[in-house]
Amino acid sequence: MKADWIAVDWGTTRLRAWAMGPEGVRAEAASHEGMGRLDRAGFEPALLRLIGGWLGAGVTPVLACGMVGSRQGWHEAPYRQVPCAPVAAGALAAVPVQDRRIAVQIVPGLAQAVPADVMRGEETQIAGALALHPGFDGAVCLPGTHSKWAQVSAGEVVSFQTFLTGELFALLSEQSVLRHGLAEGWDDGAFDAGLAEGASRPERLMALLFRLRAEGLLDGLSGAAARSRLSGLLIGAELAAARPWWLGLPILLIGADRLCGLYARGLSAQGATTRVLPATDCTLAGLALASGALKGTAA
Repeated sequence: MKADWIAVDWGTTRLRAWAMGPEGVRAEAASHEGMGRLDRAGFEPALLRLIGGWLGAGVTPVLACGMVGSRQGWHEAPYRQVPCAPVAAGALAAVPVQDRRIAVQIVPGLAQAVPADVMRGEETQIAGALALHPGFDGAVCLPGTHSKWAQVSAGEVVSFQTFLTGELFALLSEQSVLRHGLAEGWDDGAFDAGLAEGASRPERLMALLFRLRAEGLLDGLSGAAARSRLSGLLIGAELAAARPWWLGLPILLIGADRLCGLYARGLSAQGATTRVLPATDCTLAGLALASGALKGTAA
């Protein structure tokens, strides 16, 4: 099986690749050789270990997105400034390679001057979402370690904002005093309570977080309920802070079903309309758009 072209999503911890043809995905593969585990000389060998079986006698185009294009990655792809189309075929960064069977290009991330912000990888998913839903104007949310909110209009990212919500959850649940009172499991009621508190009183977030510890010691708050309420508090505070990016707009949520479901739950409670799109579908559509294999809104 040979690929007409190869799509690559290369993040900090994981490398994923898809062999592409006119009919779509022909094969896929993944490894844990993310950017964080490689020095600059290690990227090309890591890629070839994953995709070598898909290469033919000629040159196979490889189009990558994500942290592979960062300053610490394989080859820096300079940011493009918003407002702009999320991907632009003419702005791809060509990567010098040793193996003549591949021609590698990286999709640049986006930057915003005021307030200062950057994204890498999410721009490709936003482009894919717009390709899958032509004419969409509204808000796009990409929940995750660093959640992104973007306003899109006329095929362009107008503005965006990043929230450290997922990383804060990991740090608080694994390294803070709160870890002593958390346990695996899930409590919908506790999550909803935290969501309501975080969204309505974000200015009290620091105090509300410590209350989880106090209620565990004094009131017997279960570890599962504490963990669920912690998630609700952080997501609720994010939704409150992100309100200027989504209020009154239709919202596309891009990501894993469970996490997007939590965001949809919180947004629905505030009267917002959401639609969930799988992250992989959006990534592939965005890379296909950038490669020219899919016609759409790429500049």
